[in-house]
Amino acid sequence: MNLREDEMGFNLSEVLKELWNGIGIILLSAAVVGLLSVLGTKLFTAPRYVSTTKMYVLAQQDTSTLTNGDLQVSTLLTQDYVELIKSRQVTENVIAKLGLDLNHEALLGKISVSAYAETRIITIYVNDTDPYQACKIANTIREVAAEHIQDVMNTEAVNTVETANVPETPVSPEIGKSAVTGAITGAVIAIAIILFVFFSNDTVKTSEDVERYLQLSTLGVIPVDKNEKSMKKRRKMKARRKR
Repeated sequence: MNLREDEMGFNLSEVLKELWNGIGIILLSAAVVGLLSVLGTKLFTAPRYVSTTKMYVLAQQDTSTLTNGDLQVSTLLTQDYVELIKSRQVTENVIAKLGLDLNHEALLGKISVSAYAETRIITIYVNDTDPYQACKIANTIREVAAEHIQDVMNTEAVNTVETANVPETPVSPEIGKSAVTGAITGAVIAIAIILFVFFSNDTVKTSEDVERYLQLSTLGVIPVDKNEKSMKKRRKMKARRKR
C-alpha cells in the first residue's frame, strides 16, 4: 500500500514536471487558438444590436381618480400585458406595417419582454443585425401592443415611458469571451497532447524507473560520453563522404 502511494506521488510529480517543461507549448497553443477564435468570430458572426423601449400600463377603473386598488390590480396583471405584447396579433400587425420578410415565430425570436417587479413598467427589447431596424421594430411593437392591450383589457392608460433608441454598440458577439474561450480550449488541447505523449512513452529512462517498474535494484550506472558520441557521428559522416 505504501509503495503504491509512493509511486502515485512520484508519478504526479513527473506529470507536473512534464507539464511545466511544456508550458511554452501550452501558452503558444492558447494564444494561437484564442486569436483564431477572435478572427473567426469577427469574420463569420454578424454583430447584433438591441433597441429598448418602455411602456406604462395602468388598469384604471375610474379615469378621474387613481386608487391603490388600481395600482395593485395593474401590478398583478403585468404578466398578462407581457403575454399580450408577444401575441400573434401584435407580431403580425407589426410585420404588415413594416413590410418585414418574417413570420410570427421569426419576429418573436427577436423580441424579449420583461416587467419590473412591483411596477407597471414593461420593457420591450428587440435585437437585430441592423440597429435602425431594431429601433423601428421596437417602437412599432410598443404602438401596436398599446392598442391591443386597450382593446383586450378595456383600459385607457397605456403610456410611453421611453421611446426606442438606435443602439450604437453591438451586444454580440462578445470578442473578449470568444478570446478567453479559445485560449482555454487551446491550452486544454496542448495539455491533453502532452499528457498523451507522456503516458504513451513507456520506455525506461533512469535507474529509478528500473527499480519502480521492474522491481530490480541497479548495481551501477554507466555514464554516456557525449564527446565520444559526437566523434562517432563525425566518423560516420567521413565514411559516407569517402564512398
